[in-house]
Amino acid sequence: MWLSKKTRNSILLGILGLSLLVWVLLLVNPGNIITIEHCKAPAMVLCSGDTVLPENSLQTLLELNPISGLLAGWGLMVVAMMLPKLILPIEYIYARSLKRYRFRLSVLFVLGYLSSWMLAGVIMTGVILAFNYWLPTSYLPAIGVGIMAAIYQCSPVKQRFLNLGHDHWNLPAFGFPAFRAATLFGVVHGAWCVGSGWALMLFPMLLPEGHNIAMFIVTFMMISEHLEHPQPLRWGFYPRLRLLKYIVAQAKIKWITAKV
Repeated sequence: MWLSKKTRNSILLGILGLSLLVWVLLLVNPGNIITIEHCKAPAMVLCSGDTVLPENSLQTLLELNPISGLLAGWGLMVVAMMLPKLILPIEYIYARSLKRYRFRLSVLFVLGYLSSWMLAGVIMTGVILAFNYWLPTSYLPAIGVGIMAAIYQCSPVKQRFLNLGHDHWNLPAFGFPAFRAATLFGVVHGAWCVGSGWALMLFPMLLPEGHNIAMFIVTFMMISEHLEHPQPLRWGFYPRLRLLKYIVAQAKIKWITAKV
């Protein structure tokens, strides 16, 4: 079934609008939910019951950075950065579902997708806390992960996950099987996205400063590579500039239209 232009525009504007709203929330950053509160370097002490702990202890770091708050920040970051990548899969669900099921199936797909990223977030949050405990306010962890991400970008493993992200399921038409399939589709699609983008997602969170700019750049890169067609599984550098090409083409069209 072909979707009307109105339906496609509704999906596009709805997803981009929600993503933009979350971006604004992240930029405001209430309660420093996407940053790590570091312990002070001087050897001061804090009393915890009958135990005297150094102020830069692991317990102090966890008290300054509750796991629930870190996971909330991670979830918001995933929604802001990843939601635009789901425009095409949601259009796919809309085109292959009964009209009365479309919205519910799309919501279940998104929830399944986010669940994969939240599970990955538990692991990545632990990694972020570990780096900030051993090397607080240092750029070395971010540099190391950045180098790892650059190598991974050129690997056949990365390309394998990107290719799998183009694998769309046949969805049942009715009832519980349709809801279950949409949810599992989201979970599996999210797993492929985690496999392709874990290093890029981890990099901004390890930066002591400038993580917002890094998040914008990473978001652009991940959306662009998602738009590319599947490629052979081999080592190599693929520019993956389709999003930039699309933006330039749309700008040219608007400029020509304005002149006419």
